[in-house]
Amino acid sequence: MKYFKNAVVILMLTITPNLLFSQIKPLDAELSNYQYPYEVHFLDLKTQNQELKMAYMDVKPRNSNGKTILLLHGKNFNGAYWKQTANDLSDKGFRVIIPDQIGFGKSSKPQSYQFSFSQLAENTKAILDELKIDKTIVLGHSMGGMVATRFVLLYPEKVQKLILENPIGLEDYKTFASYQTIDQAYQSELKNTAESYKNYQLKFYYDNKWKAEYQPWLDLIVGWTLHPDYPKVAWDAALTSDMIYNQPVCYEFKNIKVPTLLIIGTRDRTAIGKERAPKELQPKMGQYQELGKKTQQQIPGSKLVEIDNVGHLPHIEVYDKFWNALYDFIK
Repeated sequence: MKYFKNAVVILMLTITPNLLFSQIKPLDAELSNYQYPYEVHFLDLKTQNQELKMAYMDVKPRNSNGKTILLLHGKNFNGAYWKQTANDLSDKGFRVIIPDQIGFGKSSKPQSYQFSFSQLAENTKAILDELKIDKTIVLGHSMGGMVATRFVLLYPEKVQKLILENPIGLEDYKTFASYQTIDQAYQSELKNTAESYKNYQLKFYYDNKWKAEYQPWLDLIVGWTLHPDYPKVAWDAALTSDMIYNQPVCYEFKNIKVPTLLIIGTRDRTAIGKERAPKELQPKMGQYQELGKKTQQQIPGSKLVEIDNVGHLPHIEVYDKFWNALYDFIK
């Protein structure tokens, strides 16, 4: 009987991932068949000789405290994963603006576009200008932290406070990893599958411990791989990977003048291009328990909140700890 039970467990572990992935629906390039947690608006952008649409959510509180906060998503994500954060911020009186950057989420996926953090920051400012928002708090996670950094450096007069949640770009990846061409990056993106995405997230985000609440954010990017539009998405992913590699922000942290909070899950080991770095350098990349402290020293007057034994996504993995750090800084 004991042998039989063990065999059943092994069988379930074997087939469950396949059953799980088989339930994921294909998603087109603009996620038109996926419902976001709040109403989605679109800003028409005329940029780089193209007419593009930039999606965003505008969550207005019932009882306003007069403050606005801008939530900027990471590379493997979109604005939808800010649902709980936006809900709690709105309950506290904040107006919450959540863009999908061009090339991400429900926004346009241009196939001929010069991606830069300055351009993404300019696009983001265009939403605030459209909404006539003069001042905002800015929170950026992962790649959104690099966008947020460039935004505050370009438009410091518009930023009241800055929060960086496990941002990438705390180190210059060019000093570790060799360059890959955009064509090489594109071919690599085309190989992504449900299994490869989940394995990546398990390794870098969740310390090989999967929970049901992580599944929706995996489903979104996996759904793209199942749709004929995926080459369009993969091409923009390659372009943005090139942007991250070639446009470091870490040398300019010293120029940030607004009150800044770093929320750092110290277990995080995310680093762009780690697989292309020499083996002796790979263990030195993405050491967030060191990078957080180093960055806090570089940003004048900044505050650091470290969350031990937490990976790349504090606002998903340990929401209460993330929220307490965030709200204490902005209330």
